[in-house]
Amino acid sequence: MDYLPLFYKVQSQDVLLVGGGQIALRKARLLARAGATITVVSHQVCDELQLLLDQHQGIAVIGEYHSALLDGKMLVVAATNDEALNERVHYDAAERQVPINVVDNPRLCTFVFPAIVDRSPIVIGISSGGKAPVLARLLRAKLETLIPSGYSKLGELAGKFRQQVKERFSTINQRRKFWEDVLQGQVAEQVFAGRLEDANTLIEQKLERADPHHQLGEVYLVGAGPGDPELLTFKALRLMQQADVVFYDRLVSQEILELCRRDADLVYVGKARDKHSVPQQGINQLLVEHAKLGKRVVRLKGGDPFIFGRGGEELEELKQHNIPFQVVPGITAASACSTYAGIPLTHRGYAQSVKFITGQLKNRTADLNFAELIHPNQTLVFYMGLHTLDHLSKQLIAHGKPATTPVAIVSRGTRADQQVLTGSLADIAERQQQAQLPAPALIIVGEVVELQPKLTWFGDLRPLD
Repeated sequence: MDYLPLFYKVQSQDVLLVGGGQIALRKARLLARAGATITVVSHQVCDELQLLLDQHQGIAVIGEYHSALLDGKMLVVAATNDEALNERVHYDAAERQVPINVVDNPRLCTFVFPAIVDRSPIVIGISSGGKAPVLARLLRAKLETLIPSGYSKLGELAGKFRQQVKERFSTINQRRKFWEDVLQGQVAEQVFAGRLEDANTLIEQKLERADPHHQLGEVYLVGAGPGDPELLTFKALRLMQQADVVFYDRLVSQEILELCRRDADLVYVGKARDKHSVPQQGINQLLVEHAKLGKRVVRLKGGDPFIFGRGGEELEELKQHNIPFQVVPGITAASACSTYAGIPLTHRGYAQSVKFITGQLKNRTADLNFAELIHPNQTLVFYMGLHTLDHLSKQLIAHGKPATTPVAIVSRGTRADQQVLTGSLADIAERQQQAQLPAPALIIVGEVVELQPKLTWFGDLRPLD
């Protein structure tokens, strides 16, 4: 970060504004909204700025700027067209260790004004560090449409009951869970509908009924998708940002982990072939134990939890212990990786059906019904089959699949380092032996692979020869 985001309390504090024109006026309006006591120094002060000073008990000093004006000031803003004067103000402020903003000159700033979404007491600041202010304003405009004005009333309501909640619940986790229930449930909906009295009544009832010593947590089984964070669902992101603890596997990308709540405990429970950091039963037990402690638990899985993700086993354990849970589907690797690689799973004239198959053969034996996998006009997608690729290819050929059937390996699909290796059943294992594409990888078998050179759109991706 070029700047550390901070919020200054300038109410009733002295702030110096150097400049008296329209640029200074814009900054003065912002400072006045925050309750600052403004002193303006300039040879001329525009009428609108003078009116604002009169309305907010500000002071206009008509004349030359001099460094003594900085004495006792909390902040200083230079908003003139005189570059030499702006630099002088910057150095004077730096010498006195007074925070300084020089409008439209990030080099001379020790703080910047963000683009602001004001839902006071909720305030959101968006800054580009002075590098792309138009982009910051565009993001602000987008957030303005996403955040209802009712959040202002919701923030005031939370402030009203803050002390009562603190007295009722002794731990931070208990208070956090209570507030998350309030701010995302019926209370919030009543506020947004303008029924503030009903909202007050509801929150009072929740406080009376709450048992701080017997709060049962909840488990969210969340599909993280194949790796690209933009493929997360809104619900997945919302629950990830509520979690007290996140148990994640090796298929979850670092970019997705960074979207979890900042103070959540992140616990790795990944399983690779023949190397399980935590066995499945141990994961099941961890989910139960943390939920019984009253925590909100996210079990974050690559792809979709119910497609070769063993999500069903985890839910069985939760049901046995009466732990409440939610399941959030994720975009499975077959759909996402094939799309990013330019391979449609079905296509008129190529394939009218698709099968998802685990390539993780039990005890390294041929436990697949290969006779069902050789039908024409069908796409096969093997998950976790990279280490059994040679065996899978030979068995498909042996059971009647043409050796010329096109095959693609999609490695690290949807990520910036995605690679695609194409070949046929006859030579794909040898090609992979040479290319050594890393896991996680998906294997796609079928005539649809022929379309890959035409339909690839993921950056400059090209199939490996």
